[in-house]
Amino acid sequence: MSQVDPVRTTDNGGHAIFRTPVATRLHLDPPLLAALLLTMLGGLAVLYSASGGSLDTVVRQAIRFGGGLLVMLVLAQLPPRTFRFWAPLVYGVGLALLALVILVGTEAKGAQRWLSLPGIGRFQPAELMKLAVPAMVAWFFSDRTLPPSKRNVLGSLVLIFLPTVLIAMQPDLGTALLIAAAGLVVLFMAGLSWRLIGLAVLVLVVAAPLMYFFVLHDYQRTRVDTFLNPEADPRGAGWNIIQSKTAIGSGGIGGKGWQDGTQSRLDFLPESHTDFILAVLGEEFGLIGFLLLLAVYLVIIGRGFFISWQAQETFSRLLAAALTMTFFIYVFVNVGMVSGLLPVVGVPLPLVSYGGTSIVTLLASFGMLMSIHTHRRFINF
Repeated sequence: MSQVDPVRTTDNGGHAIFRTPVATRLHLDPPLLAALLLTMLGGLAVLYSASGGSLDTVVRQAIRFGGGLLVMLVLAQLPPRTFRFWAPLVYGVGLALLALVILVGTEAKGAQRWLSLPGIGRFQPAELMKLAVPAMVAWFFSDRTLPPSKRNVLGSLVLIFLPTVLIAMQPDLGTALLIAAAGLVVLFMAGLSWRLIGLAVLVLVVAAPLMYFFVLHDYQRTRVDTFLNPEADPRGAGWNIIQSKTAIGSGGIGGKGWQDGTQSRLDFLPESHTDFILAVLGEEFGLIGFLLLLAVYLVIIGRGFFISWQAQETFSRLLAAALTMTFFIYVFVNVGMVSGLLPVVGVPLPLVSYGGTSIVTLLASFGMLMSIHTHRRFINF
């Protein structure tokens, strides 16, 4: 039975005709799709200003949006059981590709995160794991008794931290933390006891100083130091965050106006079209523009949790919640980073920052969400 009842009309002879809405036939969720399109259109406008009026940059971003929307449409047609069936294989292939990155990956800017594949070009396997890890952990719990036993909790942690460690070795701490969070959300939604959650938090607090001195790279320790005291090196490591906060603060309530921001236009704000594009939005559109963007993000997140709540299978419910929380973490970390409330970890602002594979991955996750919602089975009583 269809998710939405067909629309009843009549033909010229007065006979009843039932037409199924286009969105229903294409397995699209109109509220979620509308919020995504609104975010992308607004993102293109901000990107045009942040890139100094570069139409070429906007066109490239629009092409990536188009490719991501196509992937979203394709995935929306597949029933959730397809994702469940392929989850172990995709996860295994992803692990193999991450191992290849360590061995023969392409290095750029001091990090070895890419594979050069014939006919495809440069590819970042870590992006694939943003979908594969939550799907794999959801698959792991789908046929097991919930809440999970300690043995199953341990098994899920192995599935989560294998790719997390491989990605952290590249090094790419930001992506590693996002993927770990996506997997841990599934574990939490599966019914992890608060006692174990409290124990994990305690272990993390105790381990944090040890990680700072013995695990983090020099540049990662510098980011932590800069977060705690950016004014200690205002023309060096602290420059980005100081200029970002200056840009946001100078926007005031209503902003300076589109393309009238000085921090980005005069090149005071580095990475203004990627990680720090929110500072451009804050300077040009002020608090009002910032709150409008957050409102649209909240619609997307709320709709994702609604889809998770309505899911009828354990796998679908866990996967939908994990994909939604991953999107929320993207927003939370970028907003916190740009405003100086979190260390800089290189997480883009979803569907606004200039990017490539991250855009396709995000829209692919929304295609999976739409599939979960539109392939529900209705039970007649």
